[in-house]
Amino acid sequence: MFEFVRSHTRLLQFILVLLVFPAFVFFGVQGYTGMSEGNTVVAKVAGTSITQAEWDAAHRNQVERLRAQSPGVDLKLFDTPEAKQRTLDALVRERVMLVAADKLHLTASDERLQRVFASDPQLAFLRKPDGSLNADVLAAQGMSARQFEQQLRQDLAMRQVLQGVSGTVLAPSRPTSTALDALLQQREVRIARFEAQKFVTKVNVTDADIEAYYKDGRHAAEFETPEQASIEYLVLDLDAIKSGLTVSDDDLRKYYEENESRYVAPEERRASHILIKAEKGASAEQREKAKAKAAALLAEARKDPAKFAELAKKNSEDPGSAVQGGDLDFFARGAMVKPFEDAAFALKPGQLSEVVESDFGYHVILLTAVRGGEKKAFESVKAEIENEVKQQLAQRRYAEAAEIFSNTVYEQADSLKPAAEKLKLTVRTASGVARTPAQGATGALASPKFLEALFAAETLRNKRNTEAVDLGGSQLVAGRIVDYTPSRKLPLAEVKDRVRERVVVEQSAALARKEALARLAAWKGGAEPEGLEPAMTVSRGRQQELPPALIDAVMKASPAPLPSWTGVDFGEEGYAVVRVDKLLPRDAAAGDDKRLQQQYGQIWGAAEDEAYYAALKERYKVKITGVAKSADAEQSGASR
Repeated sequence: MFEFVRSHTRLLQFILVLLVFPAFVFFGVQGYTGMSEGNTVVAKVAGTSITQAEWDAAHRNQVERLRAQSPGVDLKLFDTPEAKQRTLDALVRERVMLVAADKLHLTASDERLQRVFASDPQLAFLRKPDGSLNADVLAAQGMSARQFEQQLRQDLAMRQVLQGVSGTVLAPSRPTSTALDALLQQREVRIARFEAQKFVTKVNVTDADIEAYYKDGRHAAEFETPEQASIEYLVLDLDAIKSGLTVSDDDLRKYYEENESRYVAPEERRASHILIKAEKGASAEQREKAKAKAAALLAEARKDPAKFAELAKKNSEDPGSAVQGGDLDFFARGAMVKPFEDAAFALKPGQLSEVVESDFGYHVILLTAVRGGEKKAFESVKAEIENEVKQQLAQRRYAEAAEIFSNTVYEQADSLKPAAEKLKLTVRTASGVARTPAQGATGALASPKFLEALFAAETLRNKRNTEAVDLGGSQLVAGRIVDYTPSRKLPLAEVKDRVRERVVVEQSAALARKEALARLAAWKGGAEPEGLEPAMTVSRGRQQELPPALIDAVMKASPAPLPSWTGVDFGEEGYAVVRVDKLLPRDAAAGDDKRLQQQYGQIWGAAEDEAYYAALKERYKVKITGVAKSADAEQSGASR
């Protein structure tokens, strides 16, 4: 075999070229690097890899879940390195828990699975009124009932890994009380404030002071004008393409007829029911008894349909709807079990069904209302259809337009007008543009990637077009700098008054600090204190509108001996000297001892969880190599 390889080296090289070259034609180098990047290992747990592709997919799923829960949320909040890193940490944690559950042979029984599904409020959206699993909601999330069961079983197994730790944490009253005292204790204090502004009149600023401050490198940025530019830029997006499209009424009407079902409001029915339970496993005698009871209630309801709600409240064994008089609100097809649905959709409003048998028992159904099922008139949806058709056409034409846009701004780099004329776009202008997005900036001017391209050395030097920058969401932008003003340090003569103000602030704060420290030393030595404010009671929960730094210093001050002195530096604002006179019991507003003890136990439980998790990470040799980047950094890296 090896002799054959050595003897036919050229032949094998030729075969390899035949195999590899077509792959490059079809996928390109970018495809290869993309696949490589997707397979990059970002973490390992117990020898099993987590790839970049898995990390990206987990983050997308997390963002989609948050979007579903809060439709109005700004998705940019999750496009940060910190948010992506949290996703990777959560993915690693899940893998560690899965490995631990497997090694410890932890699992969840069918009984526990059913109990959790029936009682967990977080799963309420998956439960139908009769308590069964809503397969439609699951399907909308791309999951089958079997997948959900496996996922829930897996989650319960993973929970058991830490429950044995956090669930056994004890919080004895004496050490808990000692710890809570340290956190929630109150102290009676008196404060002397040395505000910098009160020392302004004592400051004597010389020209030498002003010059020294101005020349100090630490203050250079205070007297620099930021670089800025006046620019022209061009944006290609779906709206720009749509604005140049026209669609005839005939085409719109054809689209309306081809998609007729979309313009028919789905029929929904509102019904009330009385359920007499009879599980599948019940004996024939029990089921007959339940059916007879349902038939008797049906007969009674037929005598006086107005009393149906009263009958349901007294007799229905569906706890979810019985309190509502049996009302199930509006529902569409697919929301109820089939026998129930078939019966409900065969009734007319005000009509009672026969006794209906389902897997849950026997139902008596009263249809109370019907809505939907009507076709919307063409004129009422014409604008919606026109927008949708134009959107589809724009999406089809975007790739072609994007290629024209990219080529033109690159090949005719001295102006944006050729690209604007070819694609019927408007050249926009902006002034005062800096390297970083201005507060409140929108669109292209809010993109760090576009601004980076604008202020690139070559673009600045030649004032040529940037290359087309992809902003995502079918949006390209290119720009050019028309006028540029570099950053410069203003001459001292122009900023002398500003420098003087800064020197006054600095020196007055220094005088306040000097005076406060002298007083503090004297008072500690036994001198009679003057200028102390009236006594006040403070704690971490009762801050009396005091700065957090002062509260922190007060609570950290040594209580032995009393009175105890401490100082707090507020920088340019001045200094404060505090005398602690008394230690007082915990603030009652913090809560009763029993609740605080429970919270303390929960905190200790969480700490024990984290310690155990850290030990598991070490045991299963967790290694995290992936570092999250912002979308702009990723795209910039890809372009290089």
